[in-house]
Parts: sequence; C-alpha cells; structure tokens
Amino acid sequence: MIYRFRVILDNDTKEDIFRDFEIRESDTMEDLHNVITQCFGFEGNEMASFYLSDDEWNQGEEISLFDMSDGLNEVRLMNETSLSDTVHEAQTKLIYVYDFMSMWTFFVELAEIVEVAEGVDYPNLMYVQGQVPTEAPEKVFEAEKDEFEDELEDDDFNIDDYDNLDFEENWN
Repeated sequence: MIYRFRVILDNDTKEDIFRDFEIRESDTMEDLHNVITQCFGFEGNEMASFYLSDDEWNQGEEISLFDMSDGLNEVRLMNETSLSDTVHEAQTKLIYVYDFMSMWTFFVELAEIVEVAEGVDYPNLMYVQGQVPTEAPEKVFEAEKDEFEDELEDDDFNIDDYDNLDFEENWN
C-alpha cells in the first residue's frame, strides 16, 4: 500500500507552503524524514523528531532521529520505527520538527491510502505549493491571557523595585 501525505509548513505568512507526496507504507519513519527534507530543500543533516498528534495538533510521543538520552530514557528511533506501525487510519497526524535551533515545524497528515501504481517510483512528489523561506518562521508562544497577568496584578509588586523583592543579600 501507498501512503499519501500532505506536509504543511507551520508559518504565519500569507502564502500556504506545503508538499503532497506518496511513500510506501513499509518504509520507516526515517524514510519519511528524508522525503520531507528533500521535498522542502533541506540538507537533512540537522536533528529532527516526529511527534504523534491528535486532531487538535497537540504534541504527543516523540520519535527521534537520534538517541540523545544517554540511555536514561527509552527512545523510539525513526530508523527502527515502521511507518505503518505509526501512521494509519486511527492515527493520521504527526508534528515534524527539523533543526531544533531554527525550529522548522511541519504538520504532517496522512491524506489517503492507495494501491501501488504501475510504473511509479516511490517516494513520489505529487504537488508543490509555495516557496520555502530562507529562515524558519518565528514562533510566537503565547500564554493564556489570564494565566500570568492576573497573578502579577494581584500581588502588587514592581519587578524594578529591587529593594522590596525579598532577596537576601547573600542568597547564593
């Protein structure tokens, strides 16, 4: 069977940037990583991870390109994880992060499962939309409005008033 994916760059630009491609269900998550990096024009030499996701795109379990845990935690690795064991009708969404310094973030969605087509080489890039920017789109992390602002207002303290912040002179 063949998996058809749409991979969308998470950006705040006016232009949609995505790629549609096909890959064999028997391939690994590392193969999927390689297809994404090639489709978006990356060299593929940076750290990357996939994260299982729900319908609201919440980040779940990580599948990493390399084991950086020093044996402290059990890590799922891309080259040891088959695509078909990770993505299927019940689990269609992944978040993909490439280059943790730049944080290129992509939404990966299984769009369709089809039969192998005669004469088609896989992976197969089917459609390209949009030009990839030279730098990763800047991420804006926003706390819920009331989460911190109310707390600061209730305490009536001024962060610039060092004399009244209750620090001991020799605290370290």
